[in-house]
Amino acid sequence: MTAVQNVLISGASIAGPALAYWLGQHGIRATLVEKAPAPRTGGYSIDLRGAAIDVAERMGVLDEIRAAITDITRIAMVDARGRTKAELDSSLLAPGDRSLEILRGDLVSLLLGAAGGAEYRYGDTITALERRDDGVRVSFDRAEPATFDLVVGADGLHSNVRGLAFGPEQPYRRFLESYVSIFTVPNHRGLDREVRLFNTPGKVLVLYQTPRAADAKALLLHRSPEETDIDRRPAEEQRRHLRAMFGGMGWETDRILSDMDQAPDFYFDSVTQIAMDRWSSGRIALLGDAGYCPSPMSGQGTTLAMVGAYVLADELARHTEPGPALAAYEGRMRPYVAANQAIADPGLAFIAPQSGLGIAARNLTLKAGPLLSVLSRFGTKLSKASESVELDAR
Repeated sequence: MTAVQNVLISGASIAGPALAYWLGQHGIRATLVEKAPAPRTGGYSIDLRGAAIDVAERMGVLDEIRAAITDITRIAMVDARGRTKAELDSSLLAPGDRSLEILRGDLVSLLLGAAGGAEYRYGDTITALERRDDGVRVSFDRAEPATFDLVVGADGLHSNVRGLAFGPEQPYRRFLESYVSIFTVPNHRGLDREVRLFNTPGKVLVLYQTPRAADAKALLLHRSPEETDIDRRPAEEQRRHLRAMFGGMGWETDRILSDMDQAPDFYFDSVTQIAMDRWSSGRIALLGDAGYCPSPMSGQGTTLAMVGAYVLADELARHTEPGPALAAYEGRMRPYVAANQAIADPGLAFIAPQSGLGIAARNLTLKAGPLLSVLSRFGTKLSKASESVELDAR
């Protein structure tokens, strides 16, 4: 029997509930603590690819995920007057049945339902971690202290657990010289299951609509060779920053900036990866974005979270002590993480070319004969990365 019988998971978005489900399958109790007062709904589009599809199938939620896909069919690049300069069928970027796009809130709801046997504590957070020989003594903002066999940080890019156990975030950040914001806006353009991208050098406005959500989603991304602390500033300062960066850019940008103030789900952050030489310290471990965020430009964060949860639970069940289990988890996941983090740079170059010539070249490529070979090369690299892990330990 594994020595780990009682696990505290920080974070109840994707990685946390997925881990809770698999722990439950192995007879290990899971408690999830989440700073949000309730499950998060809505959110932007995310992808499950490759091995994550197999994990979802083994969880029994794959059919429900397929029923909740965004069903976006068309991607168009437009100019400042809204004229289409290039377009493609979205299936060319996500061919076959090994890639599914779903809204974050829909996936969270499905995972929470699957992991219903776990204990959830919303509106609370971890304030201190004390390592002991028999476990980790955890202090909370609201609940009474308690001891757990293992603590797992599944609490995202700016992980609280990582900060408490490994120190400040900065040494682990790889800034990809970009900032991104996503939020809901009225569907003024009447988009129907489609994406429209408008670029100026180093900047992009993306609008997309899915029948799974009311209104539309807007994404604003801009390149920034110098890293600042704007991603850690109050939301109003971030909105001012976006108005300064994108005001007068053209097409729907000014209207989107006006709608931004009423958005109920405003999100802003740096485009950043997390790179660490270890994901565990004693009986404290990291999962998903907390330990190995690949950044939104890879499109692989959800895949890594789902697969990482499966592998971590599997190794905890296979070993009698947490140390060897966590070492095996890292050994299986590290090559997979490296391959998927490598997708981010070409993804960023595609969505936000740095020059007018780069924008024109991308659009011409999409219109020309080499389109299929270009997308095939990128798709093959993405597909190989998403499949490059053994779910069943040998």
